[in-house]
Amino acid sequence: MSILEVQNVNKSFGGLKALQNVNLKVEEGTIHAIIGPNGAGKSTLLNCLVGKLTPDTGSVTFDGVSLLGKKPYEINQTGVSRVFQTPEIFGDLTVYENVLIPCFGKRDGSFEMNALMSVNSQKDIRAKAEQMLEDVNMADKREMRASSLSRGDKRRLEMAMCLAQDPKLLLLDEPTAGMARADTNNTIALLAEIQERRHITMAVIEHDMHVVFSLAQRISVLAQGTVIVEDLPENIKGHPKVKEAYLGGAH
Repeated sequence: MSILEVQNVNKSFGGLKALQNVNLKVEEGTIHAIIGPNGAGKSTLLNCLVGKLTPDTGSVTFDGVSLLGKKPYEINQTGVSRVFQTPEIFGDLTVYENVLIPCFGKRDGSFEMNALMSVNSQKDIRAKAEQMLEDVNMADKREMRASSLSRGDKRRLEMAMCLAQDPKLLLLDEPTAGMARADTNNTIALLAEIQERRHITMAVIEHDMHVVFSLAQRISVLAQGTVIVEDLPENIKGHPKVKEAYLGGAH
């Protein structure tokens, strides 16, 4: 069953047609990659999904609810979390403190951490934060300053912060950007493990084909603002339209 559906989405900036009749379905419980050459429209599409841009025409629905017209924090309330190219963490806080914030916080940006909370509630929330760190294999770094972490560990921390919000869908914008190969492979393994354990749906925008073909169960290829192919990974590699889009310099 599709949990995310994009239907006939168009978006223009002046005379530039960034997205043209884009149709996309992401099946629940899968990892779906969105790839394409530079300028294909991937970032524009992602920004339409998270509420930073509004399509000129078309529809975007998540779990049966329209996302059009919603602000980013409202979309987050529906169960969608985004992982950015550059990890969004609080560098001056410890790893543990970073994870506590979404555990105490609500999706509308307000926070529940106050003196009126019961002792048991506070214990439950702190236990949840500890579990998130266990889930991303960072419990041993809980007291480290987030700013001192490696790129790969900053990504793990951001993943823990996202998981603390109990999302149904993770949107990942080049999650391995700027990483060394070892950190890239560790991130691939982490994402695969999280998806298998939690059955969270993931939509991944990525340039690194090693990441794409290691993770994705289905791939959509964008070129010149439209989806030219959507298929299983094994059918994408040698597809003539995909070769033409990359080798022909589509933009």
